[in-house]
Amino acid sequence: MTDERPVGYARGMKHYPDVDAYLSESEQWPEEIAALRPMLLGAGLTEEIKWGKPCYSHDGKNVVIVQEMSEFLALMFFKGALLADPEGVLEDQGPNSRSARRMTFRSTADVTRRSATIKSYLEEAIDVSEAGLQVAPPPELELVEELQARLAEDPALRAGFESLTPGRRREYNLHIGSAKQSATRHARIDKYAAKIAAGKGLRDR
Repeated sequence: MTDERPVGYARGMKHYPDVDAYLSESEQWPEEIAALRPMLLGAGLTEEIKWGKPCYSHDGKNVVIVQEMSEFLALMFFKGALLADPEGVLEDQGPNSRSARRMTFRSTADVTRRSATIKSYLEEAIDVSEAGLQVAPPPELELVEELQARLAEDPALRAGFESLTPGRRREYNLHIGSAKQSATRHARIDKYAAKIAAGKGLRDR
């Protein structure tokens, strides 16, 4: 049977045919999204639902996506790391986020107050997309001593670790290396050894 589910569909994720339908059922930040939407469309971006969220693209390339979090609404720029960010309003999403950066809002007043900044950043983000600019590849991962030694002596663990995506490898390395004491770093390796050997990320189940 041909899979006719739309782009952005994921098992267990509720599908909305368009942003109007999404807003009609949003219980977190519908007014803030409604305030953002005219700016996004006014920038000439194409609107659709991807990954269950309102996503905006230019010439088929993703530029920004709207993310409803429990404490704030995020406007995530896919290549935010390449923006100048003169206002200093873009935030990292986490230690493994190299390209994406987000602007956060907690009220419609936030959106209105930052309207000029939003429009300016959208223009720059579109220019970045049109120019085909790419974030530089990450530097070669330097593993913490304890993890490096453990991988060298355990072929199964090494095979599982090498099967992980670069981001998942980096996340394990950061988590293990953030422990101040060597004993704690060893304990963290022991705790996650089975998941690593199984090729699962730190937060995978």
